[in-house]
Amino acid sequence: MMAATPPTVGDITAFLEQWAPPGLAASWDNSGLQVGRAGRAVTCAVIALDCTPQVVAEAKERGAELVLTHHPLLFKPPRTLTDGHPVSAVALALAEAGVALYSIHTNLDAAPGGVSFALARALGLRDVAFLAPLETRPLRKLVVYVPESHADAVRRAMGAAGAGRIGAYDDCAFELRGHGWFTPRPEASPYLGASGGPTERVAEARIEAEVTSWNLSRVLAAVRDAHPYEEIAYDVIPVEQPFRNAGYGAVGTLPDPEPLRHFLERVADALHAPGLRHVGDASRTVARVAVCGGSGTEFLGAAISARADAFVTADVTYHRWFDALGPAGEPRIALIDAGHYETEAVAETLLADALRSRFPEVEWRVASHPTNPVSLFVRR
Repeated sequence: MMAATPPTVGDITAFLEQWAPPGLAASWDNSGLQVGRAGRAVTCAVIALDCTPQVVAEAKERGAELVLTHHPLLFKPPRTLTDGHPVSAVALALAEAGVALYSIHTNLDAAPGGVSFALARALGLRDVAFLAPLETRPLRKLVVYVPESHADAVRRAMGAAGAGRIGAYDDCAFELRGHGWFTPRPEASPYLGASGGPTERVAEARIEAEVTSWNLSRVLAAVRDAHPYEEIAYDVIPVEQPFRNAGYGAVGTLPDPEPLRHFLERVADALHAPGLRHVGDASRTVARVAVCGGSGTEFLGAAISARADAFVTADVTYHRWFDALGPAGEPRIALIDAGHYETEAVAETLLADALRSRFPEVEWRVASHPTNPVSLFVRR
């Protein structure tokens, strides 16, 4: 039996970007292929939260062709590519070793089943949903007119390219039947009728499907490949509906309510956190929990509105703690800072599990050493 052809960096990134489209990334982010060639075959890859010199060394030691991280190495274009700066030195080492680097950051934060959902699972939450659905309106209605003989082929092509995804359903579309008219000029090459011929009347289907703005060009390319006409009639219509398939943070419920002091132990144990900063009454009962991996304090209001008893996130600044208090200084919600690395390290296993399932022929290795640069001193 012949060995399976290894996937390329491009094959792997295409799979990841179907799950977490780059269009979901924040405007300040720099997710995507940062170093390397999309055509490079991959037999081994290292997954880490950050790309550090230690991760690059491990990739080279294992003969990996790809490093996959959650946090981008290059947030801004480097002015030089030398070994004189920590970021450019890592990028240079990757390039010299022929190792590609791909980062999947805020688009994975916002994707269904993304980082915050993995964090919620790590804490044992049930009935998990987005805490803050995406506020933008990225949906479009694509309307395509096609002869009845090719309606099914065009509809299937649209679905295969990602159109018609509504909630937990794929390939959602609507079809109407009617007639179209056209008069081919002498320079035309019509699918039906003759160049310079008379007006034609054709039985056609009108196919409608929702598509995200970032996937529109891909869907239109699929339509063009499946459509028989030289000139395709189609409409793109903005859809003023909330986008339910993306958002930030997650909210769910514990299997059984428990005192905050027990919940703090749960968080520390699940995330291997050496310490937690928090606001809250230790005897408070916690049943409904909101989470946001990494810096999520901007969603504190959403957690309170969701009637969460506790909100687990990271990078809480001093004055932000006061926002968790009521008018009399009492905690309205238990706000817990479990650490940026600790709340996002779940991304490593999340990615490894998904990629091992899709590309079993690749050796997927989670970095053997934590990339967290921060140590916690606890006074005894």
